[in-house]
Amino acid sequence: MKRYQALIVDDEKKLRTSLELLLAKVCPEINICGSADSANKAREMLKSCEVDFIFLDISMPKEDGFAFLRSISKENYAVIFTTAYEEYAIQAIRASAIDYLLKPINANELKGAVAKAILHHEERRSKTEAKEIYRESLENLQELMKSGQEKITKITVPDQFGFRVVNVDDLMYLEADSNYTNLHFQGQNKIVASRSLGEFEKILLNPEFFKIHRSTIINLNFLKAYSSYEGDFAVLTDGTELSISRRKLNEFRDAITHFSKSVR
Repeated sequence: MKRYQALIVDDEKKLRTSLELLLAKVCPEINICGSADSANKAREMLKSCEVDFIFLDISMPKEDGFAFLRSISKENYAVIFTTAYEEYAIQAIRASAIDYLLKPINANELKGAVAKAILHHEERRSKTEAKEIYRESLENLQELMKSGQEKITKITVPDQFGFRVVNVDDLMYLEADSNYTNLHFQGQNKIVASRSLGEFEKILLNPEFFKIHRSTIINLNFLKAYSSYEGDFAVLTDGTELSISRRKLNEFRDAITHFSKSVR
């Protein structure tokens, strides 16, 4: 079994100890080579220890997790955020496809996050492009959190070849395909994302995205018309017709009205 060296960075000693014990119990592939109560101490430890994983608390006094990441070559490590942050922060982290754990940390969630992070870490080691996308994803996340802007502008999309960062404004509609999602863009080929539509729904809370059917989310910026001929359909600017479910119809009409008012 291949083993990975990890550093825990959290200002609360009790939480550091708890995480270390939990990792030893459910993740034998992870060896803790250091534990730091501040960003400054963590930087010093990185100089003397070859680290693969960083379990990083977002909220720390003096220098938070994002400030710490800005001071190191973050793309060289697999970062797993540990946080008690509110929903907005979690939405931003999900949009960046970065691994995270909510406090108090659950053993099964820890095991799952570590397994997924190892796969992604190995991919970044073998593909320069994957490493660059990871760096861009972390930077997008940092900028979003720094600005306090609640609107997601970029998302990192996992697909069969790895990951790619896409602009939300170019996304016309999303279509469920079992546990996958087809992402359709303006003037671009579609992307088959290895994420469910439900996961994207939790990320794309921007007012322009509306779920017209259990299997379809559209970007209202690309809505050209609404048709009730032989069923209810949303017609997009490229001519695509998408079915609107009956239970969503009144909500859809209200959404169009409110959205139209907000963009005037």
